[in-house]
Amino acid sequence: MTKPHFMKLLGALVATASSTEAEMTKPHFMKLLGALVATSVQFGTLGFAFADTTILNVSYDPTRELYKQFDEAFTAHWKSETGETVTVQQSHGGSGAQARAVIDGLDADVVTLGLQGDIDAIVSKTKKINPDWRTKFENNSAPYTSTIVLLVRKGNPKGIHDFGDLTKDSVQVITSNPKTSGGGRWAYLAAWAWANTNDGGDEAKTKEFVGNLYSHVPVLDTGARGSTVTFAQKGLGDVLIAWENEAYLALDE
Repeated sequence: MTKPHFMKLLGALVATASSTEAEMTKPHFMKLLGALVATSVQFGTLGFAFADTTILNVSYDPTRELYKQFDEAFTAHWKSETGETVTVQQSHGGSGAQARAVIDGLDADVVTLGLQGDIDAIVSKTKKINPDWRTKFENNSAPYTSTIVLLVRKGNPKGIHDFGDLTKDSVQVITSNPKTSGGGRWAYLAAWAWANTNDGGDEAKTKEFVGNLYSHVPVLDTGARGSTVTFAQKGLGDVLIAWENEAYLALDE
């Protein structure tokens, strides 16, 4: 695909928001589209060309459902506008692991990851993304936000209400590996922030608490979706530390 044609394709991506039925408000969806365009342009300006009209979005674990809707809306719009069929392929995994895959040669056209640091790692190690990528759109090119939540078993039999309850002797905690998972890293930071606030800023006590918490984790999955499966389908653990959308997914299942 030539660069002008690719830029036209990206422009149509923004127009898709007017007809999508994704579970986002239109303004938020427009921001998401804009950020996707930003990253695509950064890859495209380095001379990437496509042998056919196929785009690979390398993303993190919990975005599968979001981008499924996103891709369907975009490809339908592009087909109606041009008659051309565009295939958007998806690759999902822990954010850190996905960044490493791109660094090691995975031929991504778009990256949509869970941590600024993961995108910055691609910038520094491959030069495939412009270093100023955060300045391309408002909110530092972050089109949406989420939070970390605690999901307990029905009836909350272990009486879990906050991070302080996660170190009780009988409690098993399920979360993903902070070395490979963006959600896992945010979960680690959430636990750290809670402990540091309650310990009056005593870093030694905070470190001890977080270490104790992770001693209650029987398995560290590489990505957030893996942890959701471990908790919701395999029945392991008393509490899941996860992205908010993963908690909703577990409730649905």
